[in-house]
Amino acid sequence: MRQIEQKDIIDKLAEAVEKACKVLPKEVLETFKTAREEEPSSLGKKVFDILLKNASLAQKENLPICQDTGIAVIFVELGEEVKVKNLYEAINQGVAKGYEKGLLRKSVADPLTRKNTRTNTPAIIHLEIVPGDKLKITVLPKGCGSENMSALKMLPPSAGISGIKDFVIDTVKNAGPNPCPPIIVGVGIGGTFEKAAFLAKKALIRPIGKSHHIEKIAELEKELLAEINTLGIGPLGFGGKYTALAVHIETFPTHIASLPVAVNIQCHAARVKTLEI
Repeated sequence: MRQIEQKDIIDKLAEAVEKACKVLPKEVLETFKTAREEEPSSLGKKVFDILLKNASLAQKENLPICQDTGIAVIFVELGEEVKVKNLYEAINQGVAKGYEKGLLRKSVADPLTRKNTRTNTPAIIHLEIVPGDKLKITVLPKGCGSENMSALKMLPPSAGISGIKDFVIDTVKNAGPNPCPPIIVGVGIGGTFEKAAFLAKKALIRPIGKSHHIEKIAELEKELLAEINTLGIGPLGFGGKYTALAVHIETFPTHIASLPVAVNIQCHAARVKTLEI
């Protein structure tokens, strides 16, 4: 059994949290550049120029990419051969340290009193036990301009693929410019009410450009992306082709009488950072 110390988790996670909020992943920046060249709208091209400049300045000046530095969503893969004392406590301390050290806006509040916790914690933690002796943590800072536009629907099984597509398209259409497009659309299909929502969120941490490993699901991702990009919402809602940069779908077996579908939208600032100990 391998022991991982709390301090190692706290320090490494704090660094990952800060970097996630200040440095966009390379694949996101490359997608911006490609979309900018292919965007037929001149205003849309200017928006991509601004997004690229903003990302460059954020990294150069060590500043947040967006003033909404989000609520910290943490995906944990804990090896079966790893022992950690008070893992959740270490994660929350790491998140708090990262937001404080990075001078990041603290946005987490009690849902009823609206009193700010002043630490941007507690984080939303999803834990998975996996084989091995490693600890893998992925940070997804989730802004609420996009989070608030997400939706879930319990479809009847008879709705089928067409019903799923209609729901996803309608959700993006109803969101309009609110989630700061070009967006990434996470779709969770199957499981139960809460499982579908989790799958939609988890789909957002998949790197842009990486299709689902099952061909029929990858094809559905492509079809949805093509349809979304005919809506005309465009970059930041100013019109154009690129309403979305990617559609990522995750699925799970479900009950014979049910077809849960969740859509979790991510804004153009698709911030994510993974660390491994």
